[in-house]
Amino acid sequence: MSSSCSGLSRVLVAVATALVSASSPCPQAWGPPGVQYGQPGRSVKLCCPGVTAGDPVSWFRDGEPKLLQGPDSGLGHELVLAQADSTDEGTYICRTLDGALGGTVTLQLGYPPARPVVSCQAADYENFSCTWSPSQISGLPTRYLTSYRCVCDWVWMPTHLDGPLPTRKKTVLGADSQRRSPSTGPWPCPQDPLGAARCVVHGAEFWSQYRINVTEVNPLGASTRLLDVSLQSILRPDPPQGLRVESVPGYPRRLRASWTYPASWPRQPHFLLKFRLQYRPAQHPAWSTVRPGVEPAGLEEVITDAVAGLPHAVRVSARDFLDAGTWSTWSAEAWGTPSTGTVPKEIPAWGQLHTQPEVEPQVDSPAPPRPSLQPHPRLLDHRDSVEQVAVLASLGILSFLGLVAGALALGLWSSKPVEDPGGLRQIPPIILSCWCGWMDR
Repeated sequence: MSSSCSGLSRVLVAVATALVSASSPCPQAWGPPGVQYGQPGRSVKLCCPGVTAGDPVSWFRDGEPKLLQGPDSGLGHELVLAQADSTDEGTYICRTLDGALGGTVTLQLGYPPARPVVSCQAADYENFSCTWSPSQISGLPTRYLTSYRCVCDWVWMPTHLDGPLPTRKKTVLGADSQRRSPSTGPWPCPQDPLGAARCVVHGAEFWSQYRINVTEVNPLGASTRLLDVSLQSILRPDPPQGLRVESVPGYPRRLRASWTYPASWPRQPHFLLKFRLQYRPAQHPAWSTVRPGVEPAGLEEVITDAVAGLPHAVRVSARDFLDAGTWSTWSAEAWGTPSTGTVPKEIPAWGQLHTQPEVEPQVDSPAPPRPSLQPHPRLLDHRDSVEQVAVLASLGILSFLGLVAGALALGLWSSKPVEDPGGLRQIPPIILSCWCGWMDR
């Protein structure tokens, strides 16, 4: 591990040791005054808070006259409980030799901390937060020390077609292979709010890696969890905002959905979002996706196969345009109902207009589209097939007429006197045999 990481570990160990050392004789750093802590199955020492260290005292359980430990035990102001268990928890009273009250001590048993469970998430490409939870319940007051450092051996800068990316820092390595840049940290990770199981890192570098240190401390010890993260892998935008669903006048199966970027996402040309939209009719549990596999980058989408007359629930989520990280959670659902108007009616008559609206537009609705002057596509397909049949028939008739004309010409030629009997030799054998066969018929 690097020198900076070793230094960070030494600092955390020193702080944890100081906190734990405060729980040695008569601690006051943890919990309310007069409370001392121990671990089940281990020996526990209690000290009398109202006397000088080493002065002999007598120990009693609160409300019980039985003497637990006398002043001649040789333990001074301490009480030793061997292999403490839950029955030993409670309040103890110590008295001096003259019978005066020395003080009261409350014993609480618990366990040393285990390594906490830590996870991090970035809602944008400049800041990220980490949360944690205990891996086991200690039953004792617990604090957390949080810090982070940059792991900046190298920086990956991908190519972007829309322009240069923001400038990123780079750490220079020394001859001893130790990071010498002071920008690598460690720095404290502020807990927001103070005491919450969450800390926030502001101004992070998108192409860098970070090492998060979360140390759990209680009166019996300390335990540390180190987690390496990169913003590219933990990026998860907040869900889009302002989702609205509107009907499309004249189209009873269409809905138009629009939304805005989440407020936490800075709008810059290098870091855009893409979106996916889902919808379902009322009383239908299954969700449908608009154009599966195609995630639009715009802020509007049209649903073209809604169920006419039924309200629809719509939701949207977002992700980095270059697929960094994961999809956001779904936005809050918005509801909309398709228009009650009908689709323009088709008129399959040759030479007439392609469409004719059945209903007149309302005063506040946009002007309807102008009707097309082109013939109906189905009619065009039918006309094309008829033309093809006519062309084939014409070619067949022409071929037949050509054969008849050829036969007549051969018949006239054969009726003339043959002046050159040897002329038949000039006719190719194949043509001659065909002609002779035809004449025999």
